[in-house]
Amino acid sequence: MACGEFDLIARYFNRHVIRRRDVNLGIGDDCALMTVAEKQELAVTTDTLVSGVHFLPDIAPEDLAYKALAVNISDLAAVGADPAWASLALTLPSVDEEWLKRFSDSLFEQLNYYGMQLIGGDTTKGPMSLTLTVHGLVPAGRALRRTGAKNGDWIYVTGTLGDSAAGLALLQDRLKIEEISIHNWLVKRHLRPQPRVLQGQALRDLASSAIDLSDGLISDLNHILTASQCGARINLDALPFSEAVQKYATPEQALNWALSGGEDYELCFTVPELNRGALNMALAHTGASFCCIGQIRPESEGIRYFNNNEEVELDLKGFDHFRTDKKPQEAHYPSAHAEDDQTEGTHG
Repeated sequence: MACGEFDLIARYFNRHVIRRRDVNLGIGDDCALMTVAEKQELAVTTDTLVSGVHFLPDIAPEDLAYKALAVNISDLAAVGADPAWASLALTLPSVDEEWLKRFSDSLFEQLNYYGMQLIGGDTTKGPMSLTLTVHGLVPAGRALRRTGAKNGDWIYVTGTLGDSAAGLALLQDRLKIEEISIHNWLVKRHLRPQPRVLQGQALRDLASSAIDLSDGLISDLNHILTASQCGARINLDALPFSEAVQKYATPEQALNWALSGGEDYELCFTVPELNRGALNMALAHTGASFCCIGQIRPESEGIRYFNNNEEVELDLKGFDHFRTDKKPQEAHYPSAHAEDDQTEGTHG
């Protein structure tokens, strides 16, 4: 049965698994209308995902829907917001109703999990891509920002780093792991990242700055340093790695993935010395580990890297959509040589 644009929207996207009280008018009109409560600020973020750039062309529609929403919600987590609404612009080369059902089922499962409502969007024909805009709410004046880090603040990350890059390497046959459970776990870390929403909310009033790790620790931390006009000292031996990465990657490979692999969607944040005790209590029961990886320093020092208290030189950059220099980049421990393992292929 033929499925036109409006039939497609009605069949697959005009669902009301969640009807939020603050949505006055959703899908079906020229605009959606929402109410923002008093003493709340509206947080808005948009991400476009293009086939072959941000996701592999053969990705399962369930995984694509999950990841597309998750990477946007991760931005909300980075400012400490509570997810509320989403709009979706979907471009498809053709109408595949089985694909659409699987995609929309997964999308609405995640929207329901986070208490969100799909309020509008667009569908069109062309090379596959999708753009999601998500909206969240945060108490006025309490949103986390990239600005605010001060000399002496401590630098933290949640979770473990490099897992997503390892999962991508598996999908692209650049890494082989025979142990099925570990293989599947790393692939899931790439395809289904976990936005740190609870952690972001717990960091309100405690962290001086925050960002989510989408393009790699080096690139994303540098955004904080630029916005806050600071430098940093990073202790490479303090970086958190999963048991899977430690077991199946060389130290140099793991370091490359952690620093520049990207798409971990963990939080990187800074905390003043005065708040470190409260931080431990605030994050203790949020479901994710966290650790201190360095300290904010004066801007004149730039970013300096240390391994077991010995300063090392790194030549690494995070992912940049418009970077033309595609030469291999390596991380070197003293007297060690890293393999070329630049992760490319999909980035958010």
